[in-house]
Amino acid sequence: MIFLKAFIVGGLICAVGQVLIDLTSWTPARILVAFVVLGVALGALGVYEPLVEFAGAGATVPLTGFGNALVQGTKIMIAENGWLGILTGPLSSASVGTTVAMVSALAVSLFAKAKSK
Repeated sequence: MIFLKAFIVGGLICAVGQVLIDLTSWTPARILVAFVVLGVALGALGVYEPLVEFAGAGATVPLTGFGNALVQGTKIMIAENGWLGILTGPLSSASVGTTVAMVSALAVSLFAKAKSK
């Protein structure tokens, strides 16, 4: 049942992104940033965590989940280090995802050739 919940919630998040692409003049980059900011806002309000509990990877894999991870890391680091946690929290919670993205980009750049338009 968890797979069905993850599929439905993740699919709905992706469907919202597709609707924004189709019906607005927003660029994909703006939509991605909006999803991260939405995840941060919902995480800060405590609304996103119940969705993660319900849908698992369906809520943590999309970019809204990345924004929520930033908030959760910040909350933990503020509790441990005080106000310094505002700076260290997002960096520590996002380091794995950022590293994977950078290593993946490097690997693709080694095997792909850039083409001019």
